[in-house]
Amino acid sequence: MAWFLLVLGGLFEVGFTTSLRFVEGFRNIPWTLAFLASVALSMGLLEVASRSIPMGTAYAVWAGIGALGTVMVGILFFGEPLGLARSLLILGLIACIVGLKLLH
Repeated sequence: MAWFLLVLGGLFEVGFTTSLRFVEGFRNIPWTLAFLASVALSMGLLEVASRSIPMGTAYAVWAGIGALGTVMVGILFFGEPLGLARSLLILGLIACIVGLKLLH
């Protein structure tokens, strides 16, 4: 269950980084509320997961999922480029996340 919560927390990290793109100095209230809700849920789920998963592992996986998801949102929705080097680095990030899970 802790790993599920950790992954979910990482996905909410994608929510807060994506929302952050639209907050406009925190003047855009709906996006600011989405940002605040996402960051609270993300951090809360990380905290709960880290009760069972070592903090270093939990944080690295949480941040990796958030980074991976944020990169994918940028590519899929905001036209960010995906070249060979970026693809290989994304695969490396996935390998690191999976490796940390397998070692725990």
